[in-house]
Amino acid sequence: MLVVQNITKKYGDFLALDSINLEFTNGLYGLLAPNGAGKTTLIKMLTTLIFPTKGEILYNGKNILEMDESYRTLLGYLPQQFGYYKNYSPKQYLLYLAALKGMSKKETLPIIEDLLQKVALSEVANKKMRKFSGGMIQRVGIAQSLLNNPEILILDEPTAGLDPKERARFRQLLSELARDRLVIVSTHIVSDIESIANKVIMIKNQQLLYNESVESICATLNDAVYETSIKYENLESFREQYTILSEKQDKDHMIIRFIHKGTPEPDWTTLNPQLEDVFLYEYRDNEQGEVR
Repeated sequence: MLVVQNITKKYGDFLALDSINLEFTNGLYGLLAPNGAGKTTLIKMLTTLIFPTKGEILYNGKNILEMDESYRTLLGYLPQQFGYYKNYSPKQYLLYLAALKGMSKKETLPIIEDLLQKVALSEVANKKMRKFSGGMIQRVGIAQSLLNNPEILILDEPTAGLDPKERARFRQLLSELARDRLVIVSTHIVSDIESIANKVIMIKNQQLLYNESVESICATLNDAVYETSIKYENLESFREQYTILSEKQDKDHMIIRFIHKGTPEPDWTTLNPQLEDVFLYEYRDNEQGEVR
C-alpha cells in the first residue's frame, strides 16, 4: 500500500499542494485536473524526484525517502517528456536502459520483444527513432516504464501524441496491467480514464476535491445536467446564466448541454451526468498559476 500522509509542497511562497491525504492499493487510479493544478508536483513526489515540504509518503509502512533505491526498483515511470537517443532503435534503447538497471541481455530480450508487441512497435523494433512520430515515441516511453515489471506504475500525461486508435489500445493495456499492480495515470483528458479507473482523484485549489469512483463523482451532479434548444438571439443571455458544457448547432437553434442546480424549466431534458461534466463544472473558474 502506498500512503500519502498530510503532504504539503511549497515553492518559495507559492503553495502548490496543501495537506493531501491519499491511500493507493492495487488497481488503476486516475489523477485528473487541469494543467497547472499540481498533478505533476504530486507525481514527482511519488517518484522521489522532489521532496514534500511537509508530510511523508509511505510504502508498506516505510518512508519512501528512507527506502531510497529499494523503493525506486519497484517503480515504473513515464514523465511528460523523457530523454531518448534519436539514432537508437526502440530495441537498442530498451537494451541500454535494461543494462543500466543491471539486467542481462539474455533475460531482457524476450521481455523487450513482448513489450514492443504490446505497444504495437514490433515491426519497427530495429528502426532508428529519429524517423518516428510523436505517438510512436510515446509508445517507446510506455514500454520503457514497464521494463522492470514494476509493482507501481506512474504515468504523467501518457497519451500525449497518441491517435484515437492508439489511445484505445493503451487503455486496454492499462486495464490489464492494473490487475496485479498499482497504476497511477495523471491526465487532463477525461476520456483517458473515465472507463477504466477504479478511482478518480481530483485536486482543486491545492487540496483534494475527490477520491472516489467515477460513478460516485458523477452522482454529485444528479438532476443538475440538462439539454435544451435555444434560439441564436437568446444564446448570450443563456450563457451568462448557466454553466455551459457543450453547444451543437441545429439549423437555426443551438442544442445546449448545461448545469443548473434548481427547479428546471418544462422544456429542459434531464441528462445523466458524465465525468467530463463534473470536470468542466468544478474547474469552470480555474485560474490557478502554473505548477511544475
